[in-house]
Amino acid sequence: MAEEILIERRDRIMIITLNRPEAKNSVNGPLADALNAAIAELDEDPGLTAGVLTGAGGGFSSGMDLKWFATKGPPAGFGQFLQKGAKKPLIAAIEGFALAGGLELALTCDLLVAADNVKFGIPEAKRGLFAAGGALMRLPRVIPHGVAMEMALTGDPITAERALELGLIARLSSPGEALGVAIDLALVIAKNAPLSVAVSKKLIVDSYGRTEEEFWSHQGPESGKIFASKDAQEGARAFAEKRDPEWTGS
Repeated sequence: MAEEILIERRDRIMIITLNRPEAKNSVNGPLADALNAAIAELDEDPGLTAGVLTGAGGGFSSGMDLKWFATKGPPAGFGQFLQKGAKKPLIAAIEGFALAGGLELALTCDLLVAADNVKFGIPEAKRGLFAAGGALMRLPRVIPHGVAMEMALTGDPITAERALELGLIARLSSPGEALGVAIDLALVIAKNAPLSVAVSKKLIVDSYGRTEEEFWSHQGPESGKIFASKDAQEGARAFAEKRDPEWTGS
């Protein structure tokens, strides 16, 4: 794995750290490629259930590396991550800042944990740009339309406390504690059946834009696979025997 990304495994979770603190963990080509490789490892390893994405040096990420952009254009791998994310649950642990592409990086995750001094914003309109990394699609899905519109049109940020009230973030922490809170949350998720966790995430994401009839039709094949799985049988046996289940991911 490239040095731009640090990887740590803890039980059934993978902790992925953006490791360019001298550049506010901004995303250049090598970091984007290393991030996508880490996400592929997370998704493909049956021994992992969830991931945590964080940044080194007390900050999350400032988004795209503008120095890289000025000479080489947008790092292709960054767009790949912003569009596809991870198949397994991914939690963002945010310290310092979550602005512009950094917020869009966080929004690609499924749950956000942030220190209470973090501000969230998409200030691109103040610089003659717009938030082209998914924020204009994802923000209105998780916060009220009017708030998302105001953030996009004014470029002004909101506080972490306001983000928690709106449902943008799942957990609030003291400064310096976001990673620990995110890891604890990931470990709770990782106690559950990995197939169940993955399909629950998939169906929630896939529900956007579908009618109820379309959703039920879409869910049908997934239900058949999960309810016929070995883990479903193990879950029932463990409940009856009053013990912790031993998941195999099959």
